[in-house]
Amino acid sequence: MLTTIACTTAGLIGAGIIFLGTRFLIAPDTAAAGFGIPAPGPAQARNAYPWHYTKGVRDIASGIFMWILLVNHVPHLLGAFMVAASLIPVGDGLIVLRNGGTRAAAFGIHGVTAVVLLAAGITLLVV
Repeated sequence: MLTTIACTTAGLIGAGIIFLGTRFLIAPDTAAAGFGIPAPGPAQARNAYPWHYTKGVRDIASGIFMWILLVNHVPHLLGAFMVAASLIPVGDGLIVLRNGGTRAAAFGIHGVTAVVLLAAGITLLVV
């Protein structure tokens, strides 16, 4: 039962991360606002998008990694990946805090994501 819940959580997180990464490639301003960092002003906008695209590619790849492990039925490896990947939203939250974002975005979006990744990952490692 716990494995099913953790695997379902992993699948939803993987799909969500792929969606968010795609949004960074297609609509970077909207994605940046959802990430929790204020959109760049006109002077910085030209230089900001390469970083948005980099994040988009990273997110899509992370989601695909999760799905590869999920569909190949390797829950312990998926769990280890999720525990390691929980560092990504921790770093994202710190980036938000250091760049004018709100504490609500840093902890509410990225902190919660880190906790869910960590909890599901540990569950897959222990079960």
